[in-house]
Amino acid sequence: MSVTDTGHNGAAGLVDMDDPELMRDPYRGYSRIRERAPLVRAVMAGSEPVWLVTRYADVKGVLTDRRFVVDPANVPGAGQDGLRENLMRTHRMPQEYVDFRKVGINTTDGADHARLRGHVRHALTARRVAGLRTRITEITEALLDRLPEAAEDGVVDLLHAFAYPLTMTVSCELVGVPETDRSRWFEWHKAINPTSDADKAAVWPEVIPYVRGLIERRRAEPADDLITALIRAQAEAERAGPDADDAQRITEVEMISLILTLGLTSQQTAHLVGGGALALATHPDQLALLRDDPELAQRAVHEILRWCTPTVMTPRVRYATEDLEIGGMPVRKGEAVALLLVAADWDPREFDDPERLDLTREPRRPPETHLAFGAGPRYCSGAALARLEGEIALTALVRRHPRLTLAVPPSDLEYAELPGMWRILMTLPVRL
Repeated sequence: MSVTDTGHNGAAGLVDMDDPELMRDPYRGYSRIRERAPLVRAVMAGSEPVWLVTRYADVKGVLTDRRFVVDPANVPGAGQDGLRENLMRTHRMPQEYVDFRKVGINTTDGADHARLRGHVRHALTARRVAGLRTRITEITEALLDRLPEAAEDGVVDLLHAFAYPLTMTVSCELVGVPETDRSRWFEWHKAINPTSDADKAAVWPEVIPYVRGLIERRRAEPADDLITALIRAQAEAERAGPDADDAQRITEVEMISLILTLGLTSQQTAHLVGGGALALATHPDQLALLRDDPELAQRAVHEILRWCTPTVMTPRVRYATEDLEIGGMPVRKGEAVALLLVAADWDPREFDDPERLDLTREPRRPPETHLAFGAGPRYCSGAALARLEGEIALTALVRRHPRLTLAVPPSDLEYAELPGMWRILMTLPVRL
């Protein structure tokens, strides 16, 4: 693992997050880094060095500490672009899309973040999510019915024939993308995937006008979906005028950003399903546990989220708004910290025998101890829905295909590497 220099506060040397050795086995690679020091200085393509926070208590502490912000402009006396914006430009994201991301739920702080989060929360109430169980089950069973038809020589790509179609269909129905438009929406999703070779600069000029048109369509034809809920909130704020509750306000740019975030970023849930299937296929004893006791589904999904979290690090780095300490080590005002969820969720200080997949593992703090969905004010708004999709999908999969096995050795699975961030499973060939 590449190390090139020493940090200003005496921490271990600079880690190269683009190191192929680290990318090949990020779970154990980041675990080794975790044991070197509470904070480790690191660098990734197109960015200034950041502090890696890897230990469970420290990661959770930063997640719940309001002295950290995700927009560097909110650091007193600062005003520079953030790490994420620089990375998006490195990956050829069009400036218009970068601008939409700047006003999104993952890129704002304080009152603006709480306001946008409130709009999503109204669309993803516990009652609404629970009400989706029947529909998610229908979609799951229909996709499983078609799996044998998708097989070639007895092998099917479970990621693209099951996980992606499931999570994309659910997100389309939640957001309000008409069924007639979904094939185009799916193609856009593939194209903007960070691992895609598609010209993203050519895709976004199609996507954003389409979303604007979809909003206008829903103004004329309301439905039970997120777009309609956002339109109603906007209309109520406009009718209230100066007396409008700040929580109701939402601009059209913010509306488009929320729709794009929820409608085109179901990849993590797809990799919860795909990663869970891979974990079960390579641990037949655990597959048998879930097959024989479907009541384990909730606990199993939590353990899968801990053991092979779809998100190696939080979507945004955090910036310190004042001089402070993490794990007893100083961090200066304005410095960026990256929170390594994958290392925190394998921290032996918090989890006994963390490298072991154990679907019977009980959380120390129910309902969950893992940090796959974050913690604090930025806890994932879609966590309940993602868990529900994972529970339904994996339970049905092992019930329908109890002898599921990988069609290739695990070492032959194909991954795409995202410099400095993660490696993403590209296909999941299995025998049913």
